[in-house]
Amino acid sequence: MTGPARVLLVDDSAFVRRATERMLAPLEGVVVVGSARDGEEALRQVLALRPDLVIMDVEMPGLDGIAALGRIMRECPTPVLLLSSHTRDGAEVTLRALEAGAVDFVDKSGAGTSMDIHALAPLLREKVGAVLRARTEPLGEPAGRAPRPSSRTPAPAAAHGKYEVVAIGSSTGGPRALAELVPALPAGLAAAVVVAQHMPPGFTETLAERLDRRSALHVSEARDGDPVLPGRVLIAPGGRQTRVERGPDGTLVARVFDDAECLHRPSVDGLFESVAGAVGAAALGVVLTGMGNDGAAGLGRIRRAGGRGLVESESTAVINGMPAAARASAERDVPLEEMAGAVAAIVGVV
Repeated sequence: MTGPARVLLVDDSAFVRRATERMLAPLEGVVVVGSARDGEEALRQVLALRPDLVIMDVEMPGLDGIAALGRIMRECPTPVLLLSSHTRDGAEVTLRALEAGAVDFVDKSGAGTSMDIHALAPLLREKVGAVLRARTEPLGEPAGRAPRPSSRTPAPAAAHGKYEVVAIGSSTGGPRALAELVPALPAGLAAAVVVAQHMPPGFTETLAERLDRRSALHVSEARDGDPVLPGRVLIAPGGRQTRVERGPDGTLVARVFDDAECLHRPSVDGLFESVAGAVGAAALGVVLTGMGNDGAAGLGRIRRAGGRGLVESESTAVINGMPAAARASAERDVPLEEMAGAVAAIVGVV
Protein backbone atom coordinates (compact mmCIF):
# COMPACT_ATOMS: atom_id res chain seq x y z
CA MET A 1 0.00 0.00 0.00
CA THR A 2 1.41 3.39 -1.01
CA GLY A 3 0.32 6.67 0.56
CA PRO A 4 -1.95 6.96 3.58
CA ALA A 5 -4.57 4.30 4.26
CA ARG A 6 -7.99 5.64 3.26
CA VAL A 7 -10.92 4.93 5.61
CA LEU A 8 -14.66 5.36 5.02
CA LEU A 9 -16.95 5.70 8.08
CA VAL A 10 -20.54 4.41 7.92
CA ASP A 11 -22.99 5.00 10.78
CA ASP A 12 -26.45 6.55 10.97
CA SER A 13 -25.30 8.63 13.97
CA ALA A 14 -23.37 11.80 13.09
CA PHE A 15 -22.02 11.81 16.65
CA VAL A 16 -20.57 8.29 16.23
CA ARG A 17 -19.04 9.21 12.86
CA ARG A 18 -17.33 12.27 14.33
CA ALA A 19 -16.20 10.37 17.42
CA THR A 20 -14.76 7.55 15.30
CA GLU A 21 -12.83 10.04 13.17
CA ARG A 22 -11.36 11.61 16.30
CA MET A 23 -10.39 8.20 17.66
CA LEU A 24 -8.51 7.42 14.43
CA ALA A 25 -6.71 10.78 14.32
CA PRO A 26 -3.63 9.60 16.32
CA LEU A 27 -2.94 6.80 13.80
CA GLU A 28 -0.14 7.85 11.49
CA GLY A 29 -0.72 7.10 7.83
CA VAL A 30 -4.51 6.81 8.22
CA VAL A 31 -6.92 9.36 6.76
CA VAL A 32 -10.73 9.43 6.80
CA VAL A 33 -11.78 10.16 3.22
CA GLY A 34 -15.55 10.12 3.61
CA SER A 35 -18.60 9.15 5.62
CA ALA A 36 -22.05 7.71 4.98
CA ARG A 37 -25.30 7.55 6.93
CA ASP A 38 -26.70 4.29 5.54
CA GLY A 39 -25.89 1.32 3.37
CA GLU A 40 -26.96 2.87 0.06
CA GLU A 41 -24.76 5.90 0.61
CA ALA A 42 -21.94 3.63 1.80
CA LEU A 43 -22.02 1.65 -1.43
CA ARG A 44 -21.91 4.83 -3.51
CA GLN A 45 -18.97 6.14 -1.48
CA VAL A 46 -17.06 2.85 -1.74
CA LEU A 47 -17.45 2.83 -5.52
CA ALA A 48 -16.45 6.50 -5.80
CA LEU A 49 -13.62 6.68 -3.24
CA ARG A 50 -12.18 3.12 -3.31
CA PRO A 51 -11.16 3.20 0.37
CA ASP A 52 -8.69 0.76 1.93
CA LEU A 53 -11.01 0.08 4.87
CA VAL A 54 -14.69 0.61 5.71
CA ILE A 55 -15.74 0.98 9.36
CA MET A 56 -19.47 0.29 9.40
CA ASP A 57 -22.30 -0.10 11.87
CA VAL A 58 -24.23 -3.31 11.24
CA GLU A 59 -27.60 -1.96 12.37
CA MET A 60 -28.78 0.98 10.25
CA PRO A 61 -32.10 2.09 8.73
CA GLY A 62 -32.76 1.38 5.06
CA LEU A 63 -30.06 -0.80 3.55
CA ASP A 64 -28.53 -2.26 6.70
CA GLY A 65 -24.96 -3.38 7.31
CA ILE A 66 -25.52 -6.98 6.19
CA ALA A 67 -27.09 -5.99 2.87
CA ALA A 68 -24.52 -3.25 2.29
CA LEU A 69 -21.68 -5.64 3.09
CA GLY A 70 -22.95 -8.17 0.56
CA ARG A 71 -23.13 -5.55 -2.18
CA ILE A 72 -19.71 -4.12 -1.30
CA MET A 73 -18.13 -7.57 -1.49
CA ARG A 74 -19.78 -8.24 -4.86
CA GLU A 75 -19.22 -4.86 -6.48
CA CYS A 76 -16.01 -3.51 -4.91
CA PRO A 77 -14.47 -5.94 -2.40
CA THR A 78 -13.04 -3.94 0.49
CA PRO A 79 -12.03 -4.91 4.06
CA VAL A 80 -14.88 -4.03 6.45
CA LEU A 81 -14.56 -3.56 10.21
CA LEU A 82 -17.91 -3.70 11.98
CA LEU A 83 -19.29 -1.69 14.87
CA SER A 84 -21.70 -3.91 16.78
CA SER A 85 -23.50 -4.56 20.06
CA HIS A 86 -23.72 -7.69 22.16
CA THR A 87 -27.49 -7.91 22.34
CA ARG A 88 -28.75 -11.28 21.12
CA ASP A 89 -29.97 -9.79 17.86
CA GLY A 90 -26.76 -7.78 17.54
CA ALA A 91 -24.61 -10.89 18.02
CA GLU A 92 -26.56 -12.82 15.38
CA VAL A 93 -26.25 -10.00 12.84
CA THR A 94 -22.54 -9.55 13.61
CA LEU A 95 -21.77 -13.22 13.09
CA ARG A 96 -23.72 -13.26 9.84
CA ALA A 97 -21.67 -10.28 8.68
CA LEU A 98 -18.38 -11.90 9.68
CA GLU A 99 -19.30 -15.03 7.75
CA ALA A 100 -20.28 -12.84 4.77
CA GLY A 101 -16.82 -11.30 4.57
CA ALA A 102 -16.33 -8.66 7.28
CA VAL A 103 -12.83 -8.85 8.74
CA ASP A 104 -13.52 -8.14 12.42
CA PHE A 105 -15.77 -6.17 14.76
CA VAL A 106 -15.67 -3.77 17.68
CA ASP A 107 -18.33 -4.19 20.36
CA LYS A 108 -19.81 -0.70 20.88
CA SER A 109 -21.69 -1.81 23.98
CA GLY A 110 -18.36 -2.09 25.81
CA ALA A 111 -18.38 1.72 26.00
CA GLY A 112 -21.73 1.95 27.79
CA THR A 113 -23.72 4.84 26.33
CA SER A 114 -22.88 6.52 23.03
CA MET A 115 -21.42 9.41 25.01
CA ASP A 116 -18.72 7.05 26.31
CA ILE A 117 -17.71 5.77 22.88
CA HIS A 118 -14.20 7.27 23.18
CA ALA A 119 -13.44 4.47 25.66
CA LEU A 120 -13.22 2.22 22.59
CA ALA A 121 -10.34 4.21 21.09
CA PRO A 122 -7.44 1.85 22.03
CA LEU A 123 -9.26 -1.25 20.78
CA LEU A 124 -10.48 0.45 17.62
CA ARG A 125 -7.00 1.74 16.75
CA GLU A 126 -5.47 -1.69 17.43
CA LYS A 127 -7.93 -3.44 15.13
CA VAL A 128 -7.70 -0.84 12.38
CA GLY A 129 -3.91 -1.09 12.48
CA ALA A 130 -4.01 -4.89 12.28
CA VAL A 131 -6.40 -4.93 9.33
CA LEU A 132 -4.42 -2.33 7.42
CA ARG A 133 -1.13 -4.14 8.04
CA ALA A 134 -2.62 -7.38 6.74
CA ARG A 135 -3.38 -8.10 3.13
CA THR A 136 -6.10 -5.95 1.61
CA GLU A 137 -7.72 -8.52 -0.67
CA PRO A 138 -11.31 -9.46 0.20
CA LEU A 139 -11.85 -12.53 2.32
CA GLY A 140 -11.84 -15.74 0.35
CA GLU A 141 -9.26 -16.72 -2.24
CA PRO A 142 -6.54 -14.03 -2.34
CA ALA A 143 -6.59 -12.26 -5.68
CA GLY A 144 -3.71 -12.91 -8.04
CA ARG A 145 -1.91 -15.30 -5.75
CA ALA A 146 -1.72 -19.06 -6.00
CA PRO A 147 -2.39 -21.01 -2.79
CA ARG A 148 0.71 -22.34 -1.07
CA PRO A 149 1.16 -26.12 -0.93
CA SER A 150 -0.75 -27.41 2.04
CA SER A 151 1.60 -29.96 3.54
CA ARG A 152 4.74 -31.87 2.87
CA THR A 153 3.26 -35.30 3.57
CA PRO A 154 -0.25 -36.57 4.37
CA ALA A 155 -1.05 -36.91 8.05
CA PRO A 156 -0.84 -40.53 9.21
CA ALA A 157 -4.10 -42.16 10.22
CA ALA A 158 -4.61 -42.43 13.95
CA ALA A 159 -5.07 -45.59 15.94
CA HIS A 160 -8.55 -45.64 17.49
CA GLY A 161 -8.62 -43.72 20.74
CA LYS A 162 -5.08 -42.38 20.44
CA TYR A 163 -6.15 -38.72 20.50
CA GLU A 164 -8.51 -37.30 23.11
CA VAL A 165 -8.71 -33.54 22.53
CA VAL A 166 -8.43 -31.22 19.54
CA ALA A 167 -7.76 -27.71 20.87
CA ILE A 168 -8.40 -24.86 18.39
CA GLY A 169 -7.42 -21.22 18.83
CA SER A 170 -8.46 -18.24 16.68
CA SER A 171 -8.97 -14.49 16.77
CA THR A 172 -9.46 -11.97 13.93
CA GLY A 173 -11.16 -13.79 11.06
CA GLY A 174 -11.88 -16.73 13.35
CA PRO A 175 -15.69 -16.81 13.17
CA ARG A 176 -15.57 -17.19 9.41
CA ALA A 177 -12.77 -19.78 9.65
CA LEU A 178 -14.69 -21.75 12.26
CA ALA A 179 -17.83 -21.59 10.11
CA GLU A 180 -15.86 -23.42 7.42
CA LEU A 181 -13.85 -25.79 9.63
CA VAL A 182 -16.30 -27.04 12.28
CA PRO A 183 -19.17 -28.05 9.93
CA ALA A 184 -16.64 -29.95 7.81
CA LEU A 185 -15.54 -32.16 10.71
CA PRO A 186 -17.01 -35.66 10.30
CA ALA A 187 -19.63 -37.25 12.51
CA GLY A 188 -18.01 -39.73 14.86
CA LEU A 189 -14.80 -37.76 15.27
CA ALA A 190 -12.80 -39.79 17.79
CA ALA A 191 -11.77 -36.82 19.95
CA ALA A 192 -13.38 -33.90 21.72
CA VAL A 193 -12.95 -30.41 20.25
CA VAL A 194 -12.49 -27.32 22.43
CA VAL A 195 -12.28 -23.87 20.80
CA ALA A 196 -10.92 -20.60 22.20
CA GLN A 197 -12.04 -17.75 19.91
CA HIS A 198 -11.20 -14.21 21.04
CA MET A 199 -14.63 -12.64 21.57
CA PRO A 200 -16.29 -10.43 24.15
CA PRO A 201 -19.13 -11.77 26.32
CA GLY A 202 -22.45 -12.19 24.58
CA PHE A 203 -21.18 -13.46 21.22
CA THR A 204 -19.85 -16.98 21.81
CA GLU A 205 -23.22 -18.50 22.70
CA THR A 206 -24.62 -17.29 19.38
CA LEU A 207 -21.48 -18.52 17.59
CA ALA A 208 -21.97 -21.99 19.12
CA GLU A 209 -25.65 -22.07 18.14
CA ARG A 210 -24.89 -21.10 14.55
CA LEU A 211 -22.17 -23.75 14.26
CA ASP A 212 -24.37 -26.38 15.87
CA ARG A 213 -27.12 -25.87 13.27
CA ARG A 214 -24.64 -26.62 10.47
CA SER A 215 -22.47 -29.35 11.96
CA ALA A 216 -22.56 -33.11 12.24
CA LEU A 217 -20.98 -32.74 15.70
CA HIS A 218 -22.87 -31.23 18.63
CA VAL A 219 -21.59 -27.69 19.33
CA SER A 220 -22.32 -25.70 22.49
CA GLU A 221 -20.85 -22.93 24.60
CA ALA A 222 -18.84 -24.49 27.44
CA ARG A 223 -20.21 -24.47 30.97
CA ASP A 224 -18.17 -25.20 34.07
CA GLY A 225 -18.11 -28.94 34.65
CA ASP A 226 -19.18 -29.92 31.12
CA PRO A 227 -17.80 -33.31 30.10
CA VAL A 228 -15.22 -33.16 27.31
CA LEU A 229 -16.38 -35.98 25.07
CA PRO A 230 -15.51 -37.38 21.63
CA GLY A 231 -17.75 -36.00 18.90
CA ARG A 232 -18.61 -32.86 20.87
CA VAL A 233 -17.40 -29.28 20.28
CA LEU A 234 -17.18 -26.82 23.19
CA ILE A 235 -16.77 -23.09 22.50
CA ALA A 236 -15.02 -21.22 25.34
CA PRO A 237 -17.28 -18.42 26.64
CA GLY A 238 -16.23 -14.88 25.74
CA GLY A 239 -14.84 -12.81 28.60
CA ARG A 240 -13.92 -15.88 30.68
CA GLN A 241 -11.28 -18.61 30.69
CA THR A 242 -11.76 -22.26 29.82
CA ARG A 243 -9.43 -25.07 30.81
CA VAL A 244 -9.55 -28.87 30.39
CA GLU A 245 -8.86 -31.03 33.44
CA ARG A 246 -8.89 -34.73 34.17
CA GLY A 247 -11.14 -35.59 37.08
CA PRO A 248 -10.46 -38.17 39.82
CA ASP A 249 -12.44 -40.76 37.87
CA GLY A 250 -10.29 -40.23 34.78
CA THR A 251 -12.88 -38.33 32.75
CA LEU A 252 -12.13 -34.97 31.14
CA VAL A 253 -14.11 -31.91 32.16
CA ALA A 254 -14.16 -28.22 31.17
CA ARG A 255 -13.44 -25.65 33.86
CA VAL A 256 -14.81 -22.17 33.15
CA PHE A 257 -13.82 -19.29 35.40
CA ASP A 258 -13.19 -15.55 35.59
CA ASP A 259 -9.66 -14.18 35.26
CA ALA A 260 -9.49 -10.42 34.94
CA GLU A 261 -5.67 -10.44 34.94
CA CYS A 262 -5.27 -12.24 31.60
CA LEU A 263 -5.15 -10.11 28.45
CA HIS A 264 -7.11 -12.57 26.32
CA ARG A 265 -10.40 -13.94 27.64
CA PRO A 266 -10.59 -16.67 26.50
CA SER A 267 -6.86 -17.35 26.22
CA VAL A 268 -5.65 -19.78 23.57
CA ASP A 269 -2.39 -20.31 25.45
CA GLY A 270 -4.29 -21.11 28.65
CA LEU A 271 -6.53 -23.63 26.91
CA PHE A 272 -3.65 -25.31 25.06
CA GLU A 273 -1.47 -25.53 28.16
CA SER A 274 -4.31 -27.15 30.13
CA VAL A 275 -4.92 -29.67 27.34
CA ALA A 276 -1.21 -30.53 27.25
CA GLY A 277 -1.27 -31.09 31.00
CA ALA A 278 -4.48 -33.14 30.94
CA VAL A 279 -3.89 -35.45 27.96
CA GLY A 280 -0.24 -34.99 26.96
CA ALA A 281 0.57 -36.79 23.72
CA ALA A 282 -3.15 -37.38 23.09
CA ALA A 283 -3.62 -33.72 22.12
CA LEU A 284 -3.81 -31.96 18.75
CA GLY A 285 -3.43 -28.17 18.74
CA VAL A 286 -4.65 -26.05 15.81
CA VAL A 287 -3.91 -22.32 15.46
CA LEU A 288 -6.09 -20.40 13.03
CA THR A 289 -6.16 -16.78 11.85
CA GLY A 290 -5.64 -13.96 14.32
CA MET A 291 -3.46 -11.03 15.31
CA GLY A 292 -0.86 -11.28 18.05
CA ASN A 293 0.84 -14.41 19.35
CA ASP A 294 -1.73 -16.05 21.61
CA GLY A 295 -1.42 -19.81 21.10
CA ALA A 296 2.29 -19.91 20.25
CA ALA A 297 3.45 -20.83 23.74
CA GLY A 298 0.54 -23.20 24.21
CA LEU A 299 1.19 -25.06 20.97
CA GLY A 300 4.83 -25.40 22.03
CA ARG A 301 3.63 -26.96 25.28
CA ILE A 302 1.43 -29.46 23.42
CA ARG A 303 4.32 -30.44 21.15
CA ARG A 304 6.74 -30.87 24.07
CA ALA A 305 4.17 -33.16 25.68
CA GLY A 306 4.27 -35.34 22.56
CA GLY A 307 1.09 -34.03 20.91
CA ARG A 308 0.55 -32.83 17.36
CA GLY A 309 0.30 -29.28 16.01
CA LEU A 310 -1.11 -27.59 12.89
CA VAL A 311 -1.35 -23.93 11.86
CA GLU A 312 -3.43 -22.30 9.16
CA SER A 313 -1.49 -21.40 6.03
CA GLU A 314 -0.66 -17.77 5.37
CA SER A 315 -2.45 -18.10 2.03
CA THR A 316 -5.86 -18.41 3.74
CA ALA A 317 -5.41 -16.68 7.12
CA VAL A 318 -7.17 -13.30 7.28
CA ILE A 319 -4.49 -12.16 9.75
CA ASN A 320 -1.32 -14.26 9.80
CA GLY A 321 -0.09 -13.08 13.22
CA MET A 322 -1.13 -16.04 15.38
CA PRO A 323 -0.24 -18.75 12.83
CA ALA A 324 3.13 -17.10 12.15
CA ALA A 325 3.94 -16.90 15.86
CA ALA A 326 3.06 -20.58 16.38
CA ARG A 327 4.63 -21.87 13.17
CA ALA A 328 7.92 -22.83 14.82
CA SER A 329 6.05 -25.32 17.01
CA ALA A 330 3.80 -26.70 14.27
CA GLU A 331 4.55 -29.70 12.13
CA ARG A 332 2.54 -28.49 9.12
CA ASP A 333 0.85 -25.50 7.49
CA VAL A 334 -2.64 -26.34 6.25
CA PRO A 335 -4.97 -24.14 4.15
CA LEU A 336 -8.31 -23.59 5.83
CA GLU A 337 -10.28 -25.60 3.28
CA GLU A 338 -8.10 -28.65 4.03
CA MET A 339 -7.94 -28.29 7.81
CA ALA A 340 -10.96 -30.46 8.67
CA GLY A 341 -9.55 -33.29 6.58
CA ALA A 342 -6.14 -32.93 8.21
CA VAL A 343 -7.69 -33.01 11.71
CA ALA A 344 -9.84 -36.06 10.86
CA ALA A 345 -6.85 -37.88 9.36
CA ILE A 346 -4.85 -37.41 12.56
CA VAL A 347 -7.64 -38.06 15.06
CA GLY A 348 -9.67 -40.64 13.19
CA VAL A 349 -13.37 -41.46 13.49
CA VAL A 350 -15.25 -43.93 15.60
